[in-house]
Amino acid sequence: MSSKETIGLIDGPGALPRKNGELVFEAPWEGRAFGMAVALSDQQVYAWEDFRQRLIAEIATADAANSSSTYYERWTAALESLLTARGLISPAELDARAAEYLAGERDDFDHDHEHDHHGHH
Repeated sequence: MSSKETIGLIDGPGALPRKNGELVFEAPWEGRAFGMAVALSDQQVYAWEDFRQRLIAEIATADAANSSSTYYERWTAALESLLTARGLISPAELDARAAEYLAGERDDFDHDHEHDHHGHH
């Protein structure tokens, strides 16, 4: 069974956020994190069940700590944990990629912000 077939089977604490049966993403990065986890499973980098178990454990740990983290922050933590545990990416590489992403977001924001002001002069 592929992850596409089993993704809807995540229930209980790991259940995907939905509204009227549709998946809900509050920000674009959440959809990207979701898609990355599904795609890597589809490419047989790991079994979907392995990811699902990590997600459930991550949610339980965050809940026990009274964390204010969101569902997709926990989803991302589970994905990162699985990928580093399997040696597919090192913690240092993960930190570097996160920094690159955040820098790119800031650059995009600064560029858009400058562009908006140029139009107002």
